[in-house]
Amino acid sequence: MKIFITGGAGFIGSHLCEQFLNEGHEVTAYDNLILGKRSLLAGFIDHKNFRFIEKDLLNLEALVAAMKGHELVYHLAANSDIAQGALTTAVDLNNGTIATYNTLEAMRLCGVKQIIFASTSAVYGEALVKPTPEDYGPLLPISFYGASKLACEALCSAFSHNFDIKVWVYRFANIVGSHSTHGAIHDFVGRLLKKPEKLDVLGNGTQRKSYLHVSDCIRGMRFGYENCKDDFQVFNLASLGVTQVRFIAEEVARHVSDITKIKAEVAFGEGDRGWKGDVAYTHLTREKFAAKGWTARLSSNEAVTLAIREIIAEKFRQ
Repeated sequence: MKIFITGGAGFIGSHLCEQFLNEGHEVTAYDNLILGKRSLLAGFIDHKNFRFIEKDLLNLEALVAAMKGHELVYHLAANSDIAQGALTTAVDLNNGTIATYNTLEAMRLCGVKQIIFASTSAVYGEALVKPTPEDYGPLLPISFYGASKLACEALCSAFSHNFDIKVWVYRFANIVGSHSTHGAIHDFVGRLLKKPEKLDVLGNGTQRKSYLHVSDCIRGMRFGYENCKDDFQVFNLASLGVTQVRFIAEEVARHVSDITKIKAEVAFGEGDRGWKGDVAYTHLTREKFAAKGWTARLSSNEAVTLAIREIIAEKFRQ
């Protein structure tokens, strides 16, 4: 199969590229490298079935030229710096909503009929029902990132209906693991390596969210594609339980201190959220996907602990 991956040089995309290449598929990674890293492609950049295109999704003409001949699109590209959206309000409009429109329009023009779209739990906003099911509403996101993803879901639905495109929408929990380019664990490890004596944390540490390891994320997306055949479908993709930011910060500090031999003080801030737009408590139901036969191998806490080890190991190899 010929697979087109937007954000292919990013966190999840680089893992996907490698897995598909190992299975004999042809893969095109399309990435502007604003958040993605060429280094994440180093292990397979010269593979005979791999093509990397450093272009922007806002360039529709280039996107159409690159997408021709493909059978399946994984649309992973987005602005992953959620807090940035409140500082530059057009970031998610451009890199989320318009980039997704261009991806779908390129599919229409190229005759590509299948897309897997990476959405987010942020579309639920501060949901009153926890755990939150896929049919919860109204959906009132509080971040520009969440608002953009919700708009993208609507575009996917409209393109699906009008042009017979099959769509798999996955509302991700917080994805963690090796190759990460952002997120609490990535940031905490980076801060401690620069200043091993102290870790300052935004918020009071009571924020709690669902975390999913990247390996389970990829397993889940692929399971849905292979086993769920409706024209348009939406699934939460999450693991068992939730994890507090306090647990993450203290575990990162403990693991880094074991290596540096410097005991780190963890200093929490005030308030129950890290920044404007940060949903302090997210917890997703897993029943809809479980009914299809899939569950994550790692719980939320287990995913976090493994990711901490992986990210620290990567940092010390750099």
